[in-house]
Amino acid sequence: MSLMEQTDQTATLNGTDITMVDFGGADVRDYIALLKPRVMSLVVFTAFVGLAIAPGSLHPLESFIAILCIAIGGGASGALNMWYDADIDAVMTRTANRPVPAGRISREQALSFGLSLSVGSVLILGLLINWLAAGLLAFTIFFYAVVYTIWLKRSTPQNIVIGGAAGAFPPMIGWAAVTGSVTMESILLFLIIFMWTPPHFWALALIKSEDYRKAKVPMLPVVAGEAVTRAQILLYSVLLVPLGMAPAALGFAGITYAVLSAGLGALFLVAALRVYFIREGAPAKKAAGQMFGFSILYLFALYATLLAEHLIGLPMLSALI
Repeated sequence: MSLMEQTDQTATLNGTDITMVDFGGADVRDYIALLKPRVMSLVVFTAFVGLAIAPGSLHPLESFIAILCIAIGGGASGALNMWYDADIDAVMTRTANRPVPAGRISREQALSFGLSLSVGSVLILGLLINWLAAGLLAFTIFFYAVVYTIWLKRSTPQNIVIGGAAGAFPPMIGWAAVTGSVTMESILLFLIIFMWTPPHFWALALIKSEDYRKAKVPMLPVVAGEAVTRAQILLYSVLLVPLGMAPAALGFAGITYAVLSAGLGALFLVAALRVYFIREGAPAKKAAGQMFGFSILYLFALYATLLAEHLIGLPMLSALI
């Protein structure tokens, strides 16, 4: 096919034909978009924090290779997600301009790209760093692409609760790259993101519930209603806050982290309470949008503080008690 040749592809969603046009003219930006760069940035950052604060050290080149492989593996997951979800992406306004539903990249190209990056990132991480980190990366890709995207997303309103584990593994992989082990500290780093994901994503789902309804994706607001979703956001927020403070209590974070995590946790609960109690019209959408935005700041601030304390060499809270 020449770059100017055009073919029509038709996907079927719940009995409705959706025409997607493949122009064959994808450029580098389209392949970068397949990697979900905004999601990848969070993957890279949390993996780097896990790697940086882990006991021990890697050669700077090894550290670069480890983070690069984790980033590529995360991007591969995004490409495989876009391959499988092209039909529902075409229905939702938030995703309709992604490269596959917009026709700039075919589903077959997205699948090949995702699989190639998956195999390459796992093999390089295993051969050059260690096989535990590589195994965790392989499991993360499998979990996101198969367990979440193919199975859970279209079958249960708990999709993001279980599927959120995929986004929580990067700091554990970074930790394992240095230590060759999984420890309580790395499990806690995992649990913070795992518990953070539902209130973060359900806040967005409250805003985009009509999109999910049109695409027949059983997100919690669509299946159980907004009232249940608001209650679940509050519940998971209550569970998240003590987890966010736990690194200081367990002795691998300092007083700065202890104070910041407590303050941000209180604000997180305030945001969740506003979502719970403000239920009508534009103010409800605004509260959900503010919750979504603040949740990103919350997670970034926690991990950035862990990193800063380690780099600056601040004393751990346990040494001050």
